[in-house]
Amino acid sequence: MSRSGEPLATLFAAAKAAQMNAYAPYSRFKVGAALTTPGGAVFSGGNVENAAYPEGVCAETSAISAMAQAGQRRIAEICVVGDGEALCTPCGGCRQRIREFADEETLIHVAGPEGVRVTFKLADLLPESFGPGHLPRERA
Repeated sequence: MSRSGEPLATLFAAAKAAQMNAYAPYSRFKVGAALTTPGGAVFSGGNVENAAYPEGVCAETSAISAMAQAGQRRIAEICVVGDGEALCTPCGGCRQRIREFADEETLIHVAGPEGVRVTFKLADLLPESFGPGHLPRERA
């Protein structure tokens, strides 16, 4: 079981399925991501490129957008799948997007085709991060 209570195998399978549907005709590097909320809902997404490459959408951003559009606002954990020998960790922009909906203890599982290779806490990938709590609250 993972931190969210959702079996990690389920999260990996959702990320892998999203990877298969990614649209990456320019880089030819398909990435899939799946996240779960504290309530157990799973949202996934794949990277989507376009002719103005490298302008596009990362898999993590796609999954986060699906979560937000469903009215959810918290990530319990996320799994990112990419091919190749190197770890396919979230890019800097995606780390910040994850931070918007997560906390320092949120688990980020980095996987290859064979399964999860390593698990990080968000604090390890984005130390001393700036998040919503750093902004002043509205005054009534």
